[in-house]
Amino acid sequence: MKIIECPRDAMQGREVFIDTAIKAAYINQLLEVGFDTVDFGSFVSPKAVPQMRDTAEVLDLLDLFHSKSKLLAIVANVRGAQDALQFEEIDYLGFPLSISETFQQRNTNKSITEALEFVENLQNLCEVKGRTLVTYLSMGFGNPYEEPFSADIVAQFVGKLDERGVKVIALSDTIGVAEPTMIERIFTTNIEAFPHIEFGAHFHSRPEGIAEKVEASLRGGCKRFDGAIKGFGGCPMANDELVGNVATETLIDVLEKNHGDLGLNKEELGEAMKLANFVFQ
Repeated sequence: MKIIECPRDAMQGREVFIDTAIKAAYINQLLEVGFDTVDFGSFVSPKAVPQMRDTAEVLDLLDLFHSKSKLLAIVANVRGAQDALQFEEIDYLGFPLSISETFQQRNTNKSITEALEFVENLQNLCEVKGRTLVTYLSMGFGNPYEEPFSADIVAQFVGKLDERGVKVIALSDTIGVAEPTMIERIFTTNIEAFPHIEFGAHFHSRPEGIAEKVEASLRGGCKRFDGAIKGFGGCPMANDELVGNVATETLIDVLEKNHGDLGLNKEELGEAMKLANFVFQ
């Protein structure tokens, strides 16, 4: 069972810039907990995401010597990928591919066709550099644009990614609309059809909906989950201030209830939760 902690997703939408040293101190604390991976930053346009303009500087301040956690950074174009690949400390590069044409344009200024071409190029770059590409299939459980959506369409996109050699796909409930029945069906169908791909769940949710979404994913065979401490962050397009990231502490409770101890350092997790109150005040 893998937990990916996502301070990048929690921070990126904050209007007030979080000091570089504070970002690094928080991420260093997260690295002590024992998460499989920490999604720590992104190499994207500082005009588009000003909060992430210091990702390289944050990376330089991270203490990775005693941590078993891997690092993931989001990229949106070739320049960002090239910047990220300069750093050997980064294990995963993430890219958001959307089932929605509208959201793909808004999120990365690319059409779906262009985004798939970029995924292919990025996958090749990652293979050459010995890194792993994580493709986030955003709007993976529905979207607000009245565009066609079904579990079959999700499977078609997974098939396209499989053709390009992608080995990790995070199905993403971008606006918090996923229903447990649909979640279980989508994971079951794709995990059975593509057993060589590692599927993850990146949910945005109201707090009261987290447990049922995670449990539905588990029934579908998912073993990789994204979260952010206290549920900070989330997509503003959800039009509901209560829809944020899955709170990591809730995610841990649900997973341990179903699968036992996850081997995390709960004392360090408690310290991270205290620090989060300061970082996101």
